[in-house]
Amino acid sequence: MTVAVINAKSRDLLEGRLPEGVEPLWYENDEHLLKLAPQAEIAWLDPVTPVLAAQFIAAAGKLVWYTALSSGVDWLPLQLIAERDVQLTNGSGIHAQSVAEYAVMGMLTVAKGWRQVVRAQDRHAWLAQPPGKRELLGSKVLVVGAGEIGGRIAEILRVFGADVTGVRRRPGPDDLGSEEWRGELGRFDWVIAIVPSTPETQRMFGEAEFAAMKPGAVFLNFARGSVIQQDALLAAIDSGHLGGAFLDVTEPEPLPAEHPLWSRENIHVSMHLAGRAQDTLFERGSARFLANLKHFMSGEPLEHRVDLSQGY
Repeated sequence: MTVAVINAKSRDLLEGRLPEGVEPLWYENDEHLLKLAPQAEIAWLDPVTPVLAAQFIAAAGKLVWYTALSSGVDWLPLQLIAERDVQLTNGSGIHAQSVAEYAVMGMLTVAKGWRQVVRAQDRHAWLAQPPGKRELLGSKVLVVGAGEIGGRIAEILRVFGADVTGVRRRPGPDDLGSEEWRGELGRFDWVIAIVPSTPETQRMFGEAEFAAMKPGAVFLNFARGSVIQQDALLAAIDSGHLGGAFLDVTEPEPLPAEHPLWSRENIHVSMHLAGRAQDTLFERGSARFLANLKHFMSGEPLEHRVDLSQGY
């Protein structure tokens, strides 16, 4: 039997559906998880903290495959996973619809001045004029990191009539490559970051990139807080060069109450909620886990396997 250590919160979704030959060990709490770690050959621990996951992996000497619901895996001990030759799969694409909806919501929030509308309702004040009149129709959007999530964002925005360009490591006919997008930043009304967190993407948006953007452009970040220089973003906002920002991710998280990002009228912070703003996350995750379990037990390649040399 192949031992799989799984969070008991997923038991109702998985029990009775596991392939023959898999013995599930359902963990109930942190202490129980670490006690089971030496037996684990497969692990799906979500929801789990980064610290606890690292402790588990360090103690799981028999581990062959670890799977996570998150698309980003920078919170896991990737070097140890690589040294142990453990297969790692992620939740790439599971969050695509939810994050894409948040991206469109963020753009419309800025374009229509929705913050002012909500505040007027709180004051019971009837606005005579709309506080925002921008439309997505005809606007030019750059999606930096046009993978599964970025692709879904682009697909929805095109329905609104936006002109969307993606940035990919291996660009298609209508994309920009990783070496050319910076020179094109001045063309776009909206710039959306949805890149994986890797050493290459650390601080990829800084003073030079924000300065190169079109005056009045809006920046949205659904990647990691570490992909931008937050001080440079604040400077570009305060100078009036950028028209606004919508940040689902920040550095650090949670964002301290006194941090200046909270106080800017044209910066919106959505507290890393985008990917979790769905009621089917664990159903989708369970379906993917079961499909990959069948592949694993049959000796077939796993889907959505992370390239540990790239970090995604």
